[in-house]
Amino acid sequence: MNQIIPFSKERMLSGDRVTGKLHLGHYAGSLHNRVKLQSRYDTLVMLADVQALTTHFDHPENISRNLREITLDYLAAGVDPNESTIFIQSMVPEIAELTVFFSMFVTVNSLRHNPTIKAESENRSLGELYYGFLGYPVSQTADIVFCKATVIPVGEDQLPHLELTRKLIRRFNELYRPVFPEPQAIISEMPRLVGTDGNAKMSKSLGNTIPLDCTEEELVLRIRKAVTDPARVHKDDPGHPEICPIFSYHQAFRSLEADKIQVACQMGSIGCTECKRCLFKDLNLMLEPMRERRAMYNRRPDDIEDILKTGTRRAQELAKETLGEVREAMGLDYFNHNQVN
Repeated sequence: MNQIIPFSKERMLSGDRVTGKLHLGHYAGSLHNRVKLQSRYDTLVMLADVQALTTHFDHPENISRNLREITLDYLAAGVDPNESTIFIQSMVPEIAELTVFFSMFVTVNSLRHNPTIKAESENRSLGELYYGFLGYPVSQTADIVFCKATVIPVGEDQLPHLELTRKLIRRFNELYRPVFPEPQAIISEMPRLVGTDGNAKMSKSLGNTIPLDCTEEELVLRIRKAVTDPARVHKDDPGHPEICPIFSYHQAFRSLEADKIQVACQMGSIGCTECKRCLFKDLNLMLEPMRERRAMYNRRPDDIEDILKTGTRRAQELAKETLGEVREAMGLDYFNHNQVN
């Protein structure tokens, strides 16, 4: 049984929308940083089931399954439940309350012009923006401040969200009193991963990912099908690695070999098949311990439930403490000063 322990160190918060299994893009964007830094910070990892509803509100039945799969992804990737608090967003109601408070002083125009919101709406071909989708950055602000997180591991595409969070925090602290610290971003050292189809972003909704739970056979297939330099027809043709998704994966996961691959590709001394074979070998070595940890936790489903219950209780306790300060700062703690008989 995991025990509830008090928070003591500077806090780091991260999380993912519960919309499907995690993939290499998530790992490169922030997950590897969470694992690397979890012993340095008091780490909270959120399963964002409410935010999943911003685009999947019509299929809530999928969220329960996805929640368990993503928890397995976390544990398989090396998130340690003895060092990190894994919790469920919807079971911390104070986050929703904070979302309402922050929504009172954020303008619709600032949300509409958020580059991440604009890009996501275009990718999903959304003619009209639902209120929940448009307000995603406000909800994300509430996610961050409920625990007074000061460190956020993010990919570069999430920086506009974080900057809006910082603005909303400053606005709250100016309007009422300083309650929240301004969080700082920790940017992933890995380059942003393009999709296996050559699209600008590896995305579950585009179906161009390499999932973290890939079997060896599935990994071979996904790498084999991934697009490469379209201008390269023959093995000895000079290549253009800067436009090749496979080379971006070499940069992210085979950094020591990437320079050699780049030169060999440009000179036409290595073909795409051999390039993919080298990538597969190292990716498979990286994913193998994840498969082993996943299999271990799959055999212990009660442990997964215990991890989620314990982590969520810890988050709830912290949220209640923060909301007490917020209500006091806003003058909404009516019955603390006026006792009712």
